[in-house]
Amino acid sequence: MKRVLLVEGRDDKHVVLHISRTRHINLRKEEVSCCGGIEKLLARIRVEIKNTKLGVIGIIVDADDDVASRWESIRNRLREAGYSGVPRQPLRTGTLISAPSGDSTLPRVGVWIMPDNDTRGTLEDFLALLVPSYPENMLFKHVEYSVAGIPSNAVLFPTHVKSKAIIHTWLAWQKEPGNPFGIAITKKFLDSNAPRADDFVSWLKALFTP
Repeated sequence: MKRVLLVEGRDDKHVVLHISRTRHINLRKEEVSCCGGIEKLLARIRVEIKNTKLGVIGIIVDADDDVASRWESIRNRLREAGYSGVPRQPLRTGTLISAPSGDSTLPRVGVWIMPDNDTRGTLEDFLALLVPSYPENMLFKHVEYSVAGIPSNAVLFPTHVKSKAIIHTWLAWQKEPGNPFGIAITKKFLDSNAPRADDFVSWLKALFTP
């Protein structure tokens, strides 16, 4: 059975693969497809659904500023393709959608909206949940205070990418500074065994376990 996991970019791919390795999920590198942004990913959904060789399609996207809007854009595409059991809202533990009864041509679909299917944010907000002992880690608190304390006339990044500034600062302050996200998971600067990762891991396992 062929499978594909659609993600927006390379960071998403490396994070998913490194979490899969550390949490023993059978997901191969060639099964994770970087789409190059949200619009291209949304366009790929229709294409992949028509691929009769696929048995599973996973979709991981950022909520950005509006979880409901992001979900609706995916839900509409699935309903147009013939999926009748798509919930009105994403499930907090990740959404899994079976093919309609009697239709063997449609694959099983799973959707995860970063960070947690419920709140606005991005991959970087999810990664913050993997900081060891989050949210009580004193060094991470200092990172947040430091980023928040930058004088307004000295802030060079837009507000909507503040979580990126925070997580990259966290990684810059480790004993091996500046590792990319995937390597940071391997080195446990980000902990894939953190309780806040469990729902995501369970969703991946449920989707990609035959």
